[in-house]
Amino acid sequence: MGEVKLIGSSGSLFCTRVEWALKLKGVDYEYIQEDLLNKSELLIKSNPVHKKIPVLLHDDKPVVESLVILEYIDETWKGYSLLPQDPHERATARFWAKFVDDKCVIGSWQAMAMQDEGEAKAKAIESVQELYAFIEKQIEGKKFFGGEQIGYLDLVMGWKTLWLSAMEEVGNVKLLDPEKFPHSINGLKTSKRFLLYTKACHNKRP
Repeated sequence: MGEVKLIGSSGSLFCTRVEWALKLKGVDYEYIQEDLLNKSELLIKSNPVHKKIPVLLHDDKPVVESLVILEYIDETWKGYSLLPQDPHERATARFWAKFVDDKCVIGSWQAMAMQDEGEAKAKAIESVQELYAFIEKQIEGKKFFGGEQIGYLDLVMGWKTLWLSAMEEVGNVKLLDPEKFPHSINGLKTSKRFLLYTKACHNKRP
């Protein structure tokens, strides 16, 4: 299927989800660590519009934006399916993925970064919790968002497993209480298979 390279950074949740997808598909790839403080010519050439990671290079043809890359991977390498086959379910998965990136990720970072420890920060935390209440309903009663196996939304949401506790500690916030969000938090954290891929992506890159 051609040579595959991933331009990324170990600290990027958006790159991690792409690595998970490649691992699930069994795709061999070369990982290129990018210095975000001194961006390489390869990154600028591959993503001249945004100059951001991740960038997937497939036979030197760039694919950018992590959600777009996930869909490209799913369509290019058959076998394990990331997105549902049903058109309505696929559309629904895309909706929630955009919701996560546009609302949950940004809201979590904003709440963490707020220096004010008073009412403003409390309202920011409450706002994030309201967003995650929607996500909680999507996984309630399921092992994964898609049912019985890891899929597209699990990869999109998987950043919580790695970064949420650190964000809460750094920002002195509690964004998700396991008692209020048992399915979306505990479901991801206790899944042995999910954690296996987490470890594989970070410790066993090709």
